[in-house]
Amino acid sequence: MKLDVLLGLQWGDEGKGKIVDVLAPKYNVIARFQGGPNAGHTLEFNDIKHVLHTIPSGVFRPETINIIGNGVVIDPVIFMQEIEELQKINFDITHNLIISKRAHLILPSHRIIDAASEAAKGKTKIGSTLKGIGPTYMDKTGRNGLRIGDIINPEFKEKYDFLTNKHKELLKQYDFEYNLEKYEEEWFKGIELIKKFKLVESEHEVNNFLNGGKSILAEGAQGTLLDIDFGSYPFVTSSNTICAGACTGLGVAPNKIGNVIGIFKAYCTRVGSGPFPTELENDEGGILRSQGHEFGATTGRPRRCGWLDLPALKYAIMLNGVTELIVTKADVLTGFDTIQICTHYNFNGDEISYLPYEINQPLEPVYKEFKGWKEDISKINKYAELPQAFIEYLNYIESEVKIPIKIVSLGPNREQTIVR
Repeated sequence: MKLDVLLGLQWGDEGKGKIVDVLAPKYNVIARFQGGPNAGHTLEFNDIKHVLHTIPSGVFRPETINIIGNGVVIDPVIFMQEIEELQKINFDITHNLIISKRAHLILPSHRIIDAASEAAKGKTKIGSTLKGIGPTYMDKTGRNGLRIGDIINPEFKEKYDFLTNKHKELLKQYDFEYNLEKYEEEWFKGIELIKKFKLVESEHEVNNFLNGGKSILAEGAQGTLLDIDFGSYPFVTSSNTICAGACTGLGVAPNKIGNVIGIFKAYCTRVGSGPFPTELENDEGGILRSQGHEFGATTGRPRRCGWLDLPALKYAIMLNGVTELIVTKADVLTGFDTIQICTHYNFNGDEISYLPYEINQPLEPVYKEFKGWKEDISKINKYAELPQAFIEYLNYIESEVKIPIKIVSLGPNREQTIVR
């Protein structure tokens, strides 16, 4: 068996959580491979709306095994809150959630360092979610971090104190007030809760599942354009969000990757700072934000909105080796007289059709215009019944990227999904 990968092709918020929930019945295992509680995957079904941050989006399918892989960073407090929220709606996932011993822990002091560092940057801040993600990955690569497997070590508290004291010394360089103790009590409660779950060498677990004929879907967080290497650096996240990250984040070889499912919105959004060539700082952008309810699932911040960016989409497809596409939030485009797609950029006097290294410099988008539609498409369940203008919009995208669009999502509920 090979492992399929599902990931976002833009700046995150593409609707991955809903799509994982829709696809989960086809898979025995859902495995999260990177990121941390800076992600927010929203799922809606049976009059339930729920946001997951660390836990894989297959947990609402009781027959599905869910794995938090070694590439993920875990905040015990946020993890505990997620478990409590699931318990409120009568979901007990202690039987179908597995956690990698190699996953790194976000310490209370990581969050404080994140906040202090971002505050010190002033106008140059990157728009961090302030969840401690960056400092945790820094300790990981600096070989200082604490991992899930450490919590069952008798010397865990000693290791925790040692690293926390290092962080306190680091914080002396900032003019930043903090209260570490008030967060620590809940943090250690979260550690005790994590001990109740099955803690495993996930690389062996995943490969044993594959060798045993189990189907696995690897779930990415954030989006390709936030990748630490290939995103709009430095306005990126701290992990590899692309397909290659599934190999390092779960411990599988590249030849074990099967289908790569790329998700993109019918338009673009971005949270926080950083370049956004097709951003609409006008009424049209406001309409997209309003109709699309574009506010961060994790931060609540309003998202910046703009037209679909084909050069960026082609770039993401290339990096990930995408084999099939899913378009989401197409219903949000309903009501526009005309819709634009960016086909090229004007850059330093030249017209280019690729995303350059100098993405942080001004890129002037060149648009192709399409006729809009007025019909409410959110309740349509057959592709042939969609407005012709919308079908032409999708056909053009397919013709440009040379990858088939297999699923069209027309709303947040798992029922608002057309499989072609």
